[in-house]
Amino acid sequence: MAVDLPSANSALWQPNRKRSKRVQFIVKSIFALFAIVSIATTAGIVLTLIYETIAFFGEVSIIDYLTDTKWTPLFQSQKFGIIVLISATFLTSGIAIIVALPLGLLSAICLSEYASPEVRKVLKPILEILAGVPSVVYGYFALLFVTPLLQSLFAWFATFPVIGLAVPELEGFNALSAGIVLGIMITPLVASLSEDAIYSVPQSLRDGSYALGATKRETVTRVVLPAALSGIVSSVILAISRAIGETMTVTLAAGQNPRLGLNPFVPVMTMTAFIVQVSLGDTPAGSLAYKTIYAVGMTLFLLTLVLNLFSFWFVRRFREKYE
Repeated sequence: MAVDLPSANSALWQPNRKRSKRVQFIVKSIFALFAIVSIATTAGIVLTLIYETIAFFGEVSIIDYLTDTKWTPLFQSQKFGIIVLISATFLTSGIAIIVALPLGLLSAICLSEYASPEVRKVLKPILEILAGVPSVVYGYFALLFVTPLLQSLFAWFATFPVIGLAVPELEGFNALSAGIVLGIMITPLVASLSEDAIYSVPQSLRDGSYALGATKRETVTRVVLPAALSGIVSSVILAISRAIGETMTVTLAAGQNPRLGLNPFVPVMTMTAFIVQVSLGDTPAGSLAYKTIYAVGMTLFLLTLVLNLFSFWFVRRFREKYE
């Protein structure tokens, strides 16, 4: 038996349509409010950094800031050579990426290409648990476990001297242990994002490689990895940004001794470690030494911004599209 349904323009549908429009308007307004809050927060942070940085450079020459080789803003003889903090930051981040890149990339290849689906479902969450460990825990792990372990290894190597090779002495605070633990910290970023990029490569490319007689290793190294290159590079750049902006690990393990150079066996001070030092409250607010944290923060912001812009460009330039 046929049933007559009300037409779209009938009076029975009007209340529902009006209520639906009101709900959609409310939902859109809430989402727009959240977006505005996010944008306003970002703009507020950037404007604060710009305002305080301009005030800092009103008292300090930007030439001295970029070229001076000493950083002593808290001393009687104040020097503001940011290159000292940048070198320490790049040193710890470089060690970290040397550790994280092979560990993360090989883990991603294993999970995507060699592990069974059941094993992948178990191993990937376990690997990502490392990302949930607080950074202060990593810092104490580096200070109380990794550094003594490295000192013991160095002392053991010293018992087997090689002609012309002297085993360096590792100090209690050093960039090496901080960089190694920092690399372990960012390994989940490289592994998880790279695994997603590798896993998204179409199976047809693998099948075509196998049909041409390629082995599993040749398929992974010559077909799959080049196809997922943009995603892998993005994960590496994101990990580097994370390493540059890390605070507690380098503060606890690397020390707070500002020195210029790339010696990983001695204490160094990164940009984030200096911000922590000034933010402890011993420096009077509004003083020139206090304003340095905004100049350092702006430098750190610009470094990460450049990395992100390079990541966006690289992804657009080398991204592979598959139909």
